[in-house]
Amino acid sequence: MAKAPVLTARADDFPRWYQDLITKAELADNGPVRGTMVIRPYGYGLWERMQADMDARIKETGTQNAYFPLLIPQSYFAKEADHVEGFAPELAVVTHGGGRELEEPAVVRPTSEMIVNDYFSKWVQSYRDLPLKINQWANVVRWELRPRLFLRTTEFLWQEGHTAHATYEEARDFAAHIQRHVYGDFVENVLAMDFVSGRKTAKERFAGAVNTLTLESMMGDGKALQMVTSHELGQNFARAFNTRYLSREGTQELVWQTSWGSTTRMIGALVMTHGDDNGLRVPPRLAQIQVVVLAIKGDEAVLAKVREIGDRLTAAGLRVHVDDRTDTPFGRRAVDWELKGVPVRVEVGPRDLENGTAMLARRIPGGKEPMPLGALVGLLPAILEEDQALLLAQSRERRESRTADVSTIGEAVEAVGAGGWARIPWAELGEEGEAALAGHAVTVRCLVAADGSVPDAEDAPGNVAVVARAY
Repeated sequence: MAKAPVLTARADDFPRWYQDLITKAELADNGPVRGTMVIRPYGYGLWERMQADMDARIKETGTQNAYFPLLIPQSYFAKEADHVEGFAPELAVVTHGGGRELEEPAVVRPTSEMIVNDYFSKWVQSYRDLPLKINQWANVVRWELRPRLFLRTTEFLWQEGHTAHATYEEARDFAAHIQRHVYGDFVENVLAMDFVSGRKTAKERFAGAVNTLTLESMMGDGKALQMVTSHELGQNFARAFNTRYLSREGTQELVWQTSWGSTTRMIGALVMTHGDDNGLRVPPRLAQIQVVVLAIKGDEAVLAKVREIGDRLTAAGLRVHVDDRTDTPFGRRAVDWELKGVPVRVEVGPRDLENGTAMLARRIPGGKEPMPLGALVGLLPAILEEDQALLLAQSRERRESRTADVSTIGEAVEAVGAGGWARIPWAELGEEGEAALAGHAVTVRCLVAADGSVPDAEDAPGNVAVVARAY
């Protein structure tokens, strides 16, 4: 009898496949309140790796970590009109505490521009206090009407950076640096995900910002996902909170600001970009387990050898897990590790010991081959790097092969409907065309310059709009 598939096939039902994989790979479960999630240890391990890598990159920019309260006075959200209008439908508001009605309702943090600026206005006195660069790792709540694990949840984890600068140019350049050298480098070289780097249109930019920079990646079904954003806030929040500094010339000036963030949405992006019909494929540089060494049977010699191999690979700097649970059938364990996307399995049984080999199963390109036990330490690091590069190449090939250059709205809708993206001159589209695309559930993901770089302005000559259906 044929074995029933573990997952729904992606080609049959991509959303169902995604949900199956999240559950069966033990990444997360739905929480008790609609829209919330419980991140299981394997899923949280991915987030911890992401968090550690990005935290180091953020600190290299001179940014320091801090923490701000979860509850924000509701009155703060009346101080910046565009910001409150943009976030009003998503706010969760606390009206009672300690058994009584609060004198002022408190908003559960959807983002921290408001409370951060309240304190920036106290901490910044002169040009000597600038630039002020703060980041926090926290949770936020945005009331989500159509939740999906990791992609859109009412509560999620993130980091949010907030900075204050003396000049517009310094703030602009810092926001761009975060986008390119913190986020861009991480997404490409750790997550092994291709992306388009661009500028949001006025309709799509962050509420209260004067410019939003974005990285957009193509998922396995051809839809787009906004990976991260970096915002130029101009002086909008500084004006609302009177955040001023004494300049070198002795004048009182408003600061210029940025904010930027990345979230647990990246785990969902990882699944939808690299996953296949057999489960997740984790990029080796990200994986908390790069190599799992499996004992096929409970023979004492086999158990001793897999533990020895695990020790040698760990000593060589690899992240290794030894699976010696021989009371669980080998086939079940192999399928579980394949679902979880561990890049390499080293499988050892009695016959392998006799031959002085192990069976090497590579999750990313697929396939198995015997390898001399003595060669594992020397060859595995290069194999992992090869597989890292392969994932990025596959992600890039998907985006390039499924992006069409078009000249009309009708052609753009057709290209997107066929499961891809479209590029159309912004001069041919404009705000009216953007509204027309919205009627077909197609959005302008970002604007790029003719040479593929990030444009200096929305209306810069030669700008191209990248359009797609999005998560």
